Amino acid sequence: MASLKDDANGGRQAKKATASGWIGSALEYYDFLIYAQAAALIFPQLFFPSGNPKVAIIASLATYGMGYVARPIGAFVLGHLGDTHGRKNVLLICMFLMGFSTMAVGLLPTYHQIGMVAPALLLVLRLVQGFAVAGEISGASSMILEHAPFGRRGYYASFTLQGVQAGRILAAAVFR
Repeated sequence: MASLKDDANGGRQAKKATASGWIGSALEYYDFLIYAQAAALIFPQLFFPSGNPKVAIIASLATYGMGYVARPIGAFVLGHLGDTHGRKNVLLICMFLMGFSTMAVGLLPTYHQIGMVAPALLLVLRLVQGFAVAGEISGASSMILEHAPFGRRGYYASFTLQGVQAGRILAAAVFR
């Protein structure tokens, strides 16, 4: 009888882990890809000198690319923290870092207000976003795998990437 109860609790935990991994991935990548679209459409005019629009858009897209530079570092550091301090705690840290950095981008003064400090701050916040998103995707996948029933781990782990795609679709819909 105890094994049936354990199976029921394990099933609930697997579903909760899967749902939280899906939601976290959707939110993180929604955030990540909103930045990509803003970097192409809005940020060149706000955060870079207006003398040469081509240079401004390249610089803006370079800040987007720097988020990818930070990802291996985030995966390494946050993966280690997840292994030693628990994945749930690290996922919460990742969500906080992503939310804070996104909010801070929205509050940044423009190039016309503070000059070259604006793109420098934008770059720092983008590095934080890249660091955080790397920890979220690897942590969510690991947490789901740890809670998934044997023989169904691949299916359950696929929900992390389904969340990524949902976030992409939502981000595209916002800038439509």
